[in-house]
Amino acid sequence: MTERITGHTELIGLIATPIRHSLSPTMHNEAFAKLGLDYVYLAFEVDNQELKDVIQGFRALKLRGFNVSMPNKTKVCEYLDALSPAAQLVGAVNTVVNDNGVLTGHITDGTGYMRALAEEKIDIIGKKMTLCGAGGAATAICVQAALDGVKEISIFNQKDRFFDNAKETMKKIQDNTNCTVNLYDIADVKRMGTEIDDSVIFTNATGVGMKPYVGQTLLPDANMLRPDLVVSDVVYNPLKTRLLEIAEEKGCRTINGLSMMLWQGAKAFEIWTGKQMPVDFIKNILF
Repeated sequence: MTERITGHTELIGLIATPIRHSLSPTMHNEAFAKLGLDYVYLAFEVDNQELKDVIQGFRALKLRGFNVSMPNKTKVCEYLDALSPAAQLVGAVNTVVNDNGVLTGHITDGTGYMRALAEEKIDIIGKKMTLCGAGGAATAICVQAALDGVKEISIFNQKDRFFDNAKETMKKIQDNTNCTVNLYDIADVKRMGTEIDDSVIFTNATGVGMKPYVGQTLLPDANMLRPDLVVSDVVYNPLKTRLLEIAEEKGCRTINGLSMMLWQGAKAFEIWTGKQMPVDFIKNILF
């Protein structure tokens, strides 16, 4: 690494909390080295309280860009100069690029999720999905799934501020696509069972399952799962969350968040550098 860093090396960051578990620094730094690009990628523990100051600092330091993860994906929009059309629709950002002082927010979570399913030959187009979550990643997944042709989406979330965000997401999706969206209180266990029963895939799009919630799951009853159901999780550390353990016990096909992380990262890499990430090379490192 020291041989790569020069006086011209540009910094790209990642801001979230918790974040020390992230594989993104490994992924991007290995890709930079492979292609001979003079960038370095570092992770920073940042919460909503520090977010404004951090963005101002990044702007002053002329960072080429940065990734944004929980809990900053929606809040960061307040401090950017522009949003991509997808980020405007989602109302959240996970990738920011600095073009001559103009900070533009993008969202690559949804495309990463759909690409991950496609790579695993999992087809949900024209079908129904159920997921837990209404934050930035969940919203991006729902919007991209709807744009790509998923027929129906059922969202479960607790009645917090993200529940209100989900109501806005429903309207945006139904105004801009042919997808039907349902929103339910996650406390409605009976309804969750019914919706999962009608779906081809059930997804956890929250941080439940990773630190500090390792070993926990939002699935209230293992019997809601059936062998022909696909169960996915956006969490990739641990690689096998409690949800995925339960799903495997029920004979379900499972997919963790590592592939989604890879493909959303590949899109961010392209936004910053204008080059394609060497995905096959990175897969050999991460998988």
